[in-house]
Amino acid sequence: MVEIELDGQKVEVPPGSMVMHAAEKAGTYIPHFCYHKKLSIAANCRMCLVDVEKAPKPMPACATPVTMGMVVRTKSDKAIKAQQSVMEFLLINHPLDCPICDQGGECQLQDLAVGYGASKSRYEEEKRVVFHKDVGPLVSMEEMSRCIHCTRCVRFGQEIAGVMELGMSHRGEHAEIETFVGQSVDSELSGNMIDICPVGALTSKPFRYQARTWELSRRKSVSPHDATGANLIVQVKNHRVMRVVPLENDAVNECWIADRDRFSYEALNAEDRLTQPMLKQGGEWKTVDWQTALEYVANGLKQVKADHGAQTIGLLASPHSTVEELALASALVRGLGSENIDARLRTADFSNVGAPGTARWLGRSLASLSTVQRVLVVGSNLRKDQPLMAQRLRQAVRQGAQLSALVAQPIDWAMRLQQTLIAPSSQWVMALAGVAAAVAEAQGVVAPVSATPSEADRAVAQSLMGGEDKAILLGNAAAHHEKASSLLALAQWIGERTGATVGYLGEAANSVGAQLVRAVPGQGGQNASQMLRGGLKAAVLLGVEPGLDSVAEGQGLLAAEMVVTLSAFKTNSDISDVLLPIAPFTETSGSFVNTEGRLQSFHAVVRPLGEARPAWKVLRVLGNLLGLSGFDADSSQAVLASALPGVRVGEVVDSARLSNAVASAIDTQAATLEPCVAPIYQLDGLVRRASSLQLTADARAGVAA
Repeated sequence: MVEIELDGQKVEVPPGSMVMHAAEKAGTYIPHFCYHKKLSIAANCRMCLVDVEKAPKPMPACATPVTMGMVVRTKSDKAIKAQQSVMEFLLINHPLDCPICDQGGECQLQDLAVGYGASKSRYEEEKRVVFHKDVGPLVSMEEMSRCIHCTRCVRFGQEIAGVMELGMSHRGEHAEIETFVGQSVDSELSGNMIDICPVGALTSKPFRYQARTWELSRRKSVSPHDATGANLIVQVKNHRVMRVVPLENDAVNECWIADRDRFSYEALNAEDRLTQPMLKQGGEWKTVDWQTALEYVANGLKQVKADHGAQTIGLLASPHSTVEELALASALVRGLGSENIDARLRTADFSNVGAPGTARWLGRSLASLSTVQRVLVVGSNLRKDQPLMAQRLRQAVRQGAQLSALVAQPIDWAMRLQQTLIAPSSQWVMALAGVAAAVAEAQGVVAPVSATPSEADRAVAQSLMGGEDKAILLGNAAAHHEKASSLLALAQWIGERTGATVGYLGEAANSVGAQLVRAVPGQGGQNASQMLRGGLKAAVLLGVEPGLDSVAEGQGLLAAEMVVTLSAFKTNSDISDVLLPIAPFTETSGSFVNTEGRLQSFHAVVRPLGEARPAWKVLRVLGNLLGLSGFDADSSQAVLASALPGVRVGEVVDSARLSNAVASAIDTQAATLEPCVAPIYQLDGLVRRASSLQLTADARAGVAA
């Protein structure tokens, strides 16, 4: 450790640290713009100039390495005058448009100008003007005259997003931040540039001129989209969600969120929001009250059970539903005497399931992905399936990790790959068997499957046998593969021989939670595919849009006597008899279990729209009308305590409940079905209805595909 004196206080920091790091440890604030703890050091803005003893001039705290015995003063006259001089230069060309700037109230330049700016400028020349640029539907560059050239956005693209979409062109007073040759900003993490911009140069295009920051209430929440479970701050005005930004949590999402986490709020007030219960009568939809609708559903379920038996009743649930909703849905179906419940809507191999009450999971912590040394990713377009996990692996690769992949076609990973195995998805079992054979060959053991390894297989095997911290990660395409059990069995064998952890990246916000509360069919129950293809007389759809959320189109449900849809949107009108409006994640309390098994709860941030009600309350009342036991909870917390006893919010579920163990034999025959994987902006009903997300290049590519 290196000891320095900072404003009269002794501080110890590791060798190689900068003065800024010492100040952070000591709790001393040094004004800055270009420095960001997650980005490389640029020393562009010079706002962090400090007085270093024996140095002939002030030194930038962010780029001055500590030395033993160094004496630093951050508040001496020399330091303050230097910082005031820098502020004067920054304000020479900065436009005086604070009253209309979206950054007003949370602008670093505005805040620091109060303490370090002069009351008037000595410069009378005209301010320079930088013309606006259109870089896509999410990020606005309409006021680039505000830019102070801190290059945070440039470094973010290079280092975090992995794509240098912005750069600085020209020099001197002609320098400006722009895209290359008029291209758009298309990164799936692009919205983070808005957060890290210290001035109002980069702003949110959907939020632009919608509200002032001091008018917004800030409430914590959790993303309902992918399996990361990113922590959010949802900002509200007049009971309407206006903006979503990240809540820092280094164990989960650090200080970043994906664009679908940030901009999907637009769907909350979409034109097709369902706000009142509706019944189909004579082929036409009629608005009814809740009592009428729920009694109709309860009587219908009782009639079907009496006429055809409980085994003809089933429930399909979205894996984006909360733990509480899925637990009550499971209790409802089983209370009626059926085992027909499933949340694995895009799955093809339904035998790939653990013991009842256990769940497939990541196999390690999310945070450990940032420091892993060897990785093999099977069946995932990682950037689009799991943007925040891809970002963590990108940091690991920048530190020297070796990443290999088995995919069906070449993909832009935005990071360096050690080795890429490309094979049709139908041949993935044999392709992975080749890696296993290469490991067996190197270690002198018998391979689990007879295969002849290629040089590429041997390269992957050698990579996995090196290093200390290793992981084999199965993506959405591997999880939904027709031979998912065989892929998992091979991955487990390779993991055991190389010391690598094995796990699933996970698809949805609550894929793990759905398994934990048994939202999967029990003994003799029908799976999602069987139910969608016509195996039911009465079907309940919890947040599901067949054909968009599932492999099957759902035409088989037309044969059912009653189909009930619980949704926040007017959907499934062609197959449903009842539409019940339920609240999206911003209008209900609930919990998700992310892919590492971490239980995270959230509260409603706005009141339900119209007559919409939290789904857990709807299911509870429905259970009461059916005369079922276990439906007397008066809060979502009570439902959670019953569903996952002994699990504390914010902590990882007990390891006994998380298992990737598989006992099935390895089937090397070619698969006949293509894995069903949702494009990045088709994952769930919210992102599908977020207008700005649907204008992005990724959305257009997904629709074209």
